[in-house]
Amino acid sequence: MKKLKASIIILLMITSVKAQELESLLLAGDDASKLTENYMNPLMEGLLYSINGGWYTTAKTHKKFGFDITISANLSFVPSAKQNFTFNPADYEFLTTANGETSLPTVMSDSSAETTIDVSIPIDGTNTFKVGSFNMPGGIAEDFPINAAPAPMIQVGVGLPTKTDVKLRFVPKINFDDDVEASLIGFGLQHDITQYFGPIDKLPLSVSILGAFTNLKATYAINDDSLTDNVSIQNGETEFTMNAWTIQAIGSLDFKIITLYGGFGYNNGKSEINIKGDYSLTYDVQDSNGNNVATVTETISNPVNLDFEANGVRTTLGARLNLGPVKIFGDYTLQKFNTLTAGIALSIR
Repeated sequence: MKKLKASIIILLMITSVKAQELESLLLAGDDASKLTENYMNPLMEGLLYSINGGWYTTAKTHKKFGFDITISANLSFVPSAKQNFTFNPADYEFLTTANGETSLPTVMSDSSAETTIDVSIPIDGTNTFKVGSFNMPGGIAEDFPINAAPAPMIQVGVGLPTKTDVKLRFVPKINFDDDVEASLIGFGLQHDITQYFGPIDKLPLSVSILGAFTNLKATYAINDDSLTDNVSIQNGETEFTMNAWTIQAIGSLDFKIITLYGGFGYNNGKSEINIKGDYSLTYDVQDSNGNNVATVTETISNPVNLDFEANGVRTTLGARLNLGPVKIFGDYTLQKFNTLTAGIALSIR
């Protein structure tokens, strides 16, 4: 049950994406990858920023074998400009919108409105076309109280000699709604450099450097639930993989009741979406006059492999309330997807 609670937000979001039936986009032929990329980009980018958050609440490291256990949540807010993408027919070989729409919702849009996309693919060596249509899904943001990419975390930190903390994030593979599973692992090192500044280490000021890496994997099964979308599925699966790195300089003022902390650094992350399995796509065949003359079915395998990247500087300011070994904290990070982090920790120095 604890494992489920630790990842419930990510799993619910993945389940919401699953309900969007992205397999219908495969009718777009060679345009399917570009259309899927435009639709999914803000979620993939937001999660990369989100899983880089929450690594620290102070620049002061533990004494030897001191430790903390931290439960936190990161919410990377989706900019309004990322809630829609421009549909320019010139960017696609075979697609037009049925009603001439040029602004379509992304997966992180507040609008759940679907858009009908018409497909017309020339058949080589003939004067005929494979034609069809599908509904481009709307956004999932209205299903959540805040339009943000979430990343809940459970983290353990242990003090080593030389004023260094090693940090571990780990959520073993868990299942949700039978078809969805996710796992997360991360490692970090935080080294206190105040010790090299002479008398400054007698002050409540601490300065340290942090390097950290997080990996998130999630998959969901694509079931053939619709009999009317002209797509039949065998062994369908969507796989998400994310790798995020961060390097930061951290400073804190550590008092008995309150700690004020901040950091400045750099994020880098890469992610992938792979749609796997075998998909049979059925089209009408039309002649040059628009008359239906036949139908055709073709099968494609492992049709979509997309890469996403996010990077840039980050600046964090936060505060922590110290109630003995119990710590309550919150911070805000300015970056491309501004991120709010809040949580609670048990810390033994």
